[in-house]
This record gives sequence, structure tokens and C-alpha cells, in this order.
Amino acid sequence: MNAPHRKIMHMVLIITATWYWWCLRVGVVADPEINLLNQGCSTYNVSNVSGFYTNLNATFSELRAQLNNGSNKYFATAQQVSGSSRAYAMVQCRNYLSTADCIACFTAAESQIRNCSAANGARVIYDGCFLRYESAIFYDKIIMPGSEGICENQTASQATYFTTAVEALLLDLQVATPKINGFFAASRKEIAVGGGTVYGVAQCVETASETDCLDCLKLAYTNAQICLPRKDGRAVDAGCFLRYSDTAFFADNQTTNISPFLGNGNSSKKKAIIGGVVGGVGALLIIALLVWFSLSRRPKAAFRGDILGATELRGPVNYKLKDLKSATKNFSEKNKLGEGGFGDVYKGTLKNGKIVAVKKLDIGKSSRAKADFESEVKLISNVHHRNLIRLLGCCSKGPEQLLVYEYMANSSLDKFLFGERRGSLNWKQRNEIILGTARGLAYLHEEFHVCIIHRDIKTSNILLDDDFQPKIADFGLARLLPEDQSHLSTRFAGTLGYTAPEYAIHGQLSEKVDTYSFGVVVLEILCGRKSSELKIQDEGEYLLSRVWNLHESGKHLDLVDDTLDPNDYTVEEVKKIIEIALMCTQASAIQRPSMSEIVVLLKSKGSTEHPPPAKPAYVDSDKKIRGDTSTSTASSKSNATASFSQFSGR
Repeated sequence: MNAPHRKIMHMVLIITATWYWWCLRVGVVADPEINLLNQGCSTYNVSNVSGFYTNLNATFSELRAQLNNGSNKYFATAQQVSGSSRAYAMVQCRNYLSTADCIACFTAAESQIRNCSAANGARVIYDGCFLRYESAIFYDKIIMPGSEGICENQTASQATYFTTAVEALLLDLQVATPKINGFFAASRKEIAVGGGTVYGVAQCVETASETDCLDCLKLAYTNAQICLPRKDGRAVDAGCFLRYSDTAFFADNQTTNISPFLGNGNSSKKKAIIGGVVGGVGALLIIALLVWFSLSRRPKAAFRGDILGATELRGPVNYKLKDLKSATKNFSEKNKLGEGGFGDVYKGTLKNGKIVAVKKLDIGKSSRAKADFESEVKLISNVHHRNLIRLLGCCSKGPEQLLVYEYMANSSLDKFLFGERRGSLNWKQRNEIILGTARGLAYLHEEFHVCIIHRDIKTSNILLDDDFQPKIADFGLARLLPEDQSHLSTRFAGTLGYTAPEYAIHGQLSEKVDTYSFGVVVLEILCGRKSSELKIQDEGEYLLSRVWNLHESGKHLDLVDDTLDPNDYTVEEVKKIIEIALMCTQASAIQRPSMSEIVVLLKSKGSTEHPPPAKPAYVDSDKKIRGDTSTSTASSKSNATASFSQFSGR
């Protein structure tokens, strides 16, 4: 679309939105809740503006058609992938809106979002709807960096009892909504003393999973609590919305019966506990809360405008060195959790009782490392994904640079595959670990606004939470390394047995380096055996060599860890996992799938159509390339026995 046509389209949208506002004022249509809560634009522009706008306009037209089809549709996605300028879009209205109000809200959002001009991504959130577009697929991205609560100014009367009622209502919505088809619930609760009612709504995007929806609403619940005891509060995120108010904002016939979805009464127990605590110390607590809110809460207009995580990054917490020394008992050996490629890690207990992991970062004393430390740590601290370890803060005042991470009580995956807890993971848990790790890497490569290549994916860098869900550690730290140490030293980025040949030998770095390492990890999870380990009964074969030979002969079940219950898996499932891993470890980086493609393959039911994987290549203990050496590097005639010492730098 050329510039004159874009201006005409923009004017039409403005006129349409203005017409709707006039209708609201004279009472022709009901309030579509066009109250702007948040908006944001990516700082990155598309390269082909005309082509991108053509595709974007087509997606908006498709969204409008879906909402306007007369079947009470409140959620829609659309995409246009022709040419090089792909466009993906999503819209969602609150289910209590009429179709006309939903369309009115969408019209306002479409007009508002075009203020982002040629940005390759943007989002607009109103009370009644939200609209988002990107140049890359984003439909399963649920939680955004820097999400917060949005609070009105007026404080409720009978604040103690109001707070109790709201917390109970929001907890019920948090529990019930992920279990309801369509991920939407509207409910209300009577205030125990003084009369009155509180109203609440929870909603997740329909492309989320039940687990994703619950995770998003848990964070939203925490953010909405900040508003109490104010009369009205909201929490918005990339994939969910939570609101409470002392005034009804949906009709009685829109109320959802959430009782069947509240389970075994845990919510009621939580409400009783909350009520007892608040009732016992209500006066003191409410005075403290009011003072704290009046001093610390920012006004609504100051709510952060960066909803894409790309324009206004929030920095990490700056910890004091003396506090971290105290937390780790002066970095005592007793508190040492392990030795990583970037430094030693210690368990620490902060003054508030929170347990953390403190890494003494060993990246050398170069001026570049010190200069880049704060900016890189700020970047890493804004990476938010359920399968990535959260960086909480840092300290750069002392002789070492220190990083503070969330603590994982179950330690690392290698302990469960090769160490003292070998045999503890069942088939289902191993599959979830494989999928979660793939999702984390896909986020780093394709969804965060800066592409982060890990460079050292291995089982010791995959930590497990209390539910045995994987969280990737040490991502982003390789960016701090001096240029001449980023791939040559296995102590830093790259570990023998996991490192792709083109990176280990020639320093050729791309996202496919992580794809290769992921494939090796998948095989280790399946086999319960280290990639570099030799066994006499396997005739001295490395893991990749043995996997390929058994795959070729159709003996896939011979590869499965003997600690697994044979009744938990089928030969088709095992074959699928092995083929995906072999696709990842192909010698040619170009042939390896992207991590987002791997996620799709892992989630697909049954077998999928794809070219058969080529023979893998690997670097052995003599630092020589083995396996398929014909395409192992970009060089046309690379020496398959090339040593690390023959190359220097990228």
C-alpha cells in the first residue's frame, strides 16, 4: 500500500472510531469499554514497509470478518505469509461484550495500533479487548516482561473486608478459568461486612494451554493484589487479563458458574486463612498498606509503556556484596552447589528468607567484560520464560561480578540421568523435559527481541523445578566472553560431546549450534547415557554413532534407558524422538530444523512427514570430526581431522 492509500485508510479508521464514540455519547450503542490500558511498539522496523502493510491490512480484515460472523466469536488469529514481509495478528474481546461492542473496540484498537507506523510489532490493550501484531509468529507467547497492575485511585470503604472478598474472588478465578473451555470466567462475591459486592473477570488467549493460562493468571493475581484496597484494579499480560471492581461491569446473565471448577475446596481453605489473618491484625495492616501505597504506588499514567519488552527494559536488582557474602556464608564450600563453565555457584539465603543461587562469574578481567557487564546483565534479566532460569539481580562492586538466580531445589538434569538419582525420571517426565527445553531455546532464538545463542546446551545446564519442569541456565553469558575465547575453550562456550562440529572446529556460530546440542541432550535423556561415554558392550561406540547404527537397523528400542518401564512407551514414540534428535545432529547446519519447528514436531500426534535425517557428525576426544564429514562445515574441503589448535577466532 502506498503512502496516500495508507493515509486514506488511517482517516477512515479515525472517522469510524469517532462515530462510535459519538454513538456512545448519545446512547445509540452500549459502552464497548474502550478505556486504553496499555500500548507499545517494537523499536525494530520492517524492511519492506509496503509489503508488510499489505499483509497486515489483510490480517486485520480477516480478524474483523471472524469477529463479525454472528456466532458470538470473541477471539481470532490471522496471518499473511506471502512474500518476505510476513504478518501475524491476534484480537480478543471480553466475552461479556456484544458483537457490536466487540467490533467497536476492535475498530478503536486498529486505529490506535497504526500509530506504531512501520514497527514490526505492536500491542494495544483496552478494558474490552486487545489487539496485537508481529512479523513473527507469537500465538503461544503468554507472559511479557515488566507486566504490572493498573490501579484506580479511590480506596474502598470497609477496606479490610473488601480486600478479603477480592482476594478470595481472584483466587477462585485463577483456579477455575484455565479449566473452562474458552478460558473465560466472570464472577462476583458478596462482602462479608458492610454489604456490597465485588465483581471479577479472568481471561486467557485461546491459543494458550491450560498450564500456560494458569501460570499467566498466577502472575496476574500477584500484580492485581498490589491495587488493594483500591476499588478497581487490573492486571494485563501478553496472554491473560484479570480485573476486579466494586461496580458491576458485566451483566448478571454473563456470570459464570465457576463452582464445578474449584476442585477439592482448597480455594475455600485459602479464603478462610486469608480471612482469619486479616481479621486478626486488620487495623495495623490496613494502616501500613495505606501508607505504603500512598508513598510508593505510581499513578496510572506512569504505567510502563513497553509491552513488547523491546523499548524499555527493566534492570536487575543491584545486591550489596556484604549481603551476598552473608547469604552464602562468605561463599563457603558447604554452600557450594557446583562448578559451571562461567564460574562457581553457591546456595544463599537472603535476609527475607528467600533462597537463591549466586554465581561468581569468571569471565576474565578484560576491559570489555567489565564494560559490557551491566548492559548484558540488564538484557538477560528481562528474559522471562517458564523454561529459562530467572536472573534476579547482580553485584559488580567487589572483585568478582556476581549474578543472583532463582534457586532450583532439584538441581540439574545430569544428576537424574547419570548421577545419584539415576532412574528417578519416568517416560512422561522425560518427554516434558525435552519439550520444555525446546520451548526455552525457541524463545531465546526467535521470540525475545534479541536473538540469544546459548552455545553450551548440556544436561548440567538444564535445571529442574519442584515439578521436574526444565529451566535452562547460563543463557546469554557467552555474550560476555572475549572474542578470541568464545568457542576455543571448552571451559567456556562449548563442551565436548555436545558442541556442533562447525562451531568446535571453525567457530561458525548460528542458532543451529544450539539445535545440535539439543539433539545430543535428547538422546541422553532417552538412553540414560553420556554422549562422550564409551562402553565395551557397545564395541567402543560413541552415543551418536551407536544411535545411528541402531536406527539404520530398526532396533530403536535397544536405545531406551533400561531404568524405564517398557509399558510406558511404544516403539513408535521412541522412533519419533530418535528421528527428531538425529535431525538436530545432522552434519549440515542448514539441514537442521529451527527450534520452533522442533517444538511443532514434538507436540504433533503420531508420525510427521519430513525428509529422513542424514548421518550425524561429532567431535571425538582427539578433537577430530567423526561420522558424516562431507558437509560438517561450510568449507568446501574441510579436513575431518582438524584440531582445535589449528584455528583461532570466529
